[in-house]
Amino acid sequence: MSIRTTCAYCGVGCGIVATVTGERSVEIRGDADHPANGGRLCSKGTHLGETTSLEGRLLYPEINGKRASWDKALDLVAKRFRDAVVQHGPNSVAFYVSGQLLTEDYYVANKLMKGFIGSANIDTNSRLCMSSAVAGHLRAFGEDVVPASYDDLDAADLIVLVGSNTAWCHPIVYQRIMAARAARGAKLVVIDPRRTETCEDADLHLAIRPGSDVALFNGLLAHCREAGIIDPAYLSQSVDVPDDFWEKVGEESDLWSVARACDVQPADLRRFFDLFAANPRAVTMFSQGVNQSLRGTDQVNAITNVHLATGRIGKPGAAPFSITGQPNAMGGREVGGLASTLAAHMDFAAENVVRVARFWGAEAVAPKPGLKAVDLFRSIAEGRIKALWVMATNPAVSMPDAGAVREALAACPFVVVSDCIADTDTSRFADVKLPAAGWGEKDGTVTNSERVISRQRRLFALPGEAKPDWWIVKEVGRRMGWTGEFAYSRPADIYREHARLSAYQNGGTRLFDIGRHSAISNADYEAMAPWRWGGQPFADGRFPTPSGRARLVPVAQAPLPAPLVNWPMTLNTGRYRDQWHTMTRTGLSPRLGSHRREPLVEIHPEDADALGIAEGDLARVSTPQGVSVFRATLSDGQRRGEIFTPIHWTDRQSTGGRTGLLPRPLVDPHSGQPGFKSTPAKAERVAVEWRGFLVTRDDPGAIDALWATRIRVAQGWLVELAGEGDPARLIRQLLPKGERIETVDAARGQMRHAVVSGGRLIAALYLSRTGSLPPRDWLIAQLAEAAAPSPIELLAGRSAAPAPDHGPIVCVCFDVGMKTILAAIGAQQLTTVEAVGGALSAGTNCGSCRPAIQRLIGQSKETAHG
Repeated sequence: MSIRTTCAYCGVGCGIVATVTGERSVEIRGDADHPANGGRLCSKGTHLGETTSLEGRLLYPEINGKRASWDKALDLVAKRFRDAVVQHGPNSVAFYVSGQLLTEDYYVANKLMKGFIGSANIDTNSRLCMSSAVAGHLRAFGEDVVPASYDDLDAADLIVLVGSNTAWCHPIVYQRIMAARAARGAKLVVIDPRRTETCEDADLHLAIRPGSDVALFNGLLAHCREAGIIDPAYLSQSVDVPDDFWEKVGEESDLWSVARACDVQPADLRRFFDLFAANPRAVTMFSQGVNQSLRGTDQVNAITNVHLATGRIGKPGAAPFSITGQPNAMGGREVGGLASTLAAHMDFAAENVVRVARFWGAEAVAPKPGLKAVDLFRSIAEGRIKALWVMATNPAVSMPDAGAVREALAACPFVVVSDCIADTDTSRFADVKLPAAGWGEKDGTVTNSERVISRQRRLFALPGEAKPDWWIVKEVGRRMGWTGEFAYSRPADIYREHARLSAYQNGGTRLFDIGRHSAISNADYEAMAPWRWGGQPFADGRFPTPSGRARLVPVAQAPLPAPLVNWPMTLNTGRYRDQWHTMTRTGLSPRLGSHRREPLVEIHPEDADALGIAEGDLARVSTPQGVSVFRATLSDGQRRGEIFTPIHWTDRQSTGGRTGLLPRPLVDPHSGQPGFKSTPAKAERVAVEWRGFLVTRDDPGAIDALWATRIRVAQGWLVELAGEGDPARLIRQLLPKGERIETVDAARGQMRHAVVSGGRLIAALYLSRTGSLPPRDWLIAQLAEAAAPSPIELLAGRSAAPAPDHGPIVCVCFDVGMKTILAAIGAQQLTTVEAVGGALSAGTNCGSCRPAIQRLIGQSKETAHG
């Protein structure tokens, strides 16, 4: 039977058709009828079926590391939270929740904390990715409304991507952009300090200085005014303009001053300004590069100012468009899951507090905003929070200055973690662990970046004693004394209440109103098709402010600091194409792991040369907050003086790659969002005495080495190794029992060991002080073979009849390597991405590898003409 559901990953919100084929197995394909993706899936969504096993799952409640009954665990959680409130007040407890929760989960958690415990100390990891967009929307529009849909991309003549590696982070949106370019000739401008894959097909790339976005968009706005494309009629009818707004915008906004502030060529800047002026149908899509800044809210409003002043909003193909990172960050915003909002797009104005209290029948609704994420963990460290409940997230990895967050978790008197994974960096601090349902077991709704509400449906029975998050929270609420207020039997009960609250005494004051579903039947809830609330926001020129008008918000470019003597570089952080957050799900997929097997620090070649760092070296990245080691890769896509590291690796996967230890815990003053994109840092080469790797069927566990980073492969694990001292100790630690095949070459400093059991290869360890190491892929493939290769082949690390070397994987969907693509380009004279797709299928599924294929075509042409 096929079940329509929604993808577990980013905010694009792709529809999936899932066909269950076994107890924990499922076939995945895109839902051709879903408005978000029209049948397409990215590499992560395509391979969701590889992540549904029970490997690593938390299946039973635990108290202090020992299995406990649900009753005992829930009673303890309720007692400790109730005791803390009685002894220290409602603000002595906190929830830290997640955009991975379904809307129904979010709603119950928000209701319990804000409505009945009486504190607004519930914040979400969405604070880390889109809260500056929320703050910017509130300042400009009066409500957190994304005034765009993916249909606008189809209608746009100009698409501007700001701070977004869309090709990797939102591949289905990127493919829609590429389709618009093919169909309409739409122009594409990418604004990003890095030259990423998204830039490969752009008409213009502006590699601006990090944090100079306000200068850029103030300059654009000044140019629009000079060019006469400001819309005075729209401003007069629909927008409030402060008296001194235009004077402030004009300061330092001439072409040369903006080019200097942004560190780009004036000619490129002029080209961008002219493109925007010439194309009224313009969509400005922005993401983490804008939001994750110490001035993120101002950067958002610099963008909204341009669209409001030119009247490019509320019309097809014309809008500012914040694209979110998590599958239900938007649902969390709708219910009030941020500490800075109350519920259903209401703030903490006195009349809203009274209204929500009346609706919930609550006597102690939180009267003011609570602690935002960074302040929340700081308060834990200071001893003001006595009990913390973390739901479906991993702050010990993802928060800035994660080392300080770990110290706070260790100091907190009572920590509860509800998660589907048994062992995370955060759950190691838990007094109580509660097993939550994972994707494929959940049942409820999510809202994507374009305000489409979709159903996420259960595919599998709940494993072990796992329970849905809404059930866990409502049971704690009942045990705290609010039995009737949390008497939900099913997700539909919660959704109906959520819909009623959105419409309660609304009267059109808020666009978020899903009251049409206030009495939706259980059957209709089960069958609900995706639908978008809010229609075409602001099409009538009216906004949800007291005056009914939008606002131009004066923003000025803050001075950008000069490099520090001890920290001369700037650290930028972000995602990889085929991984997600802290890899608890994507880390289970061998295919997804093949794209980037290690956490890399990207360095400009000239910086690397000055630092004595070569391709493949280990490099230590340090900031005032912490230090971690990465594998170095040289990239001229980096600006000089800037480095980039990925966010995904944790202590569970690597001794290095711990990006979360590095960023400053400094935040935007309006949104409270941390500035992950511009941390002062330094990099230095790490000298090692040996390097090596392990392939093994069994999880090797923790490894005592300077560098040990592991990734899932078919039938086992690959662990990359490097360190100092005698590596022989690893032989005893890492190799299982079985028939040993080994050789030691003291002159070349090489040791090669293989273990065979039952005629099959179960592990192989290769170490070298000076010589080369064999390729990994052939050895990985031997783990799946019924018979081990010959001893000579195992010691050589390659087949006696070698198969072609396909090179690093470029297309994960079809397992196509770089060398295969280059060979086909040369042999068949392929000159387009489409031609490569026709020959090899590469790039024909999710499309996220298409920019890489385009680059290989360019390299092949350069080689041919060289």
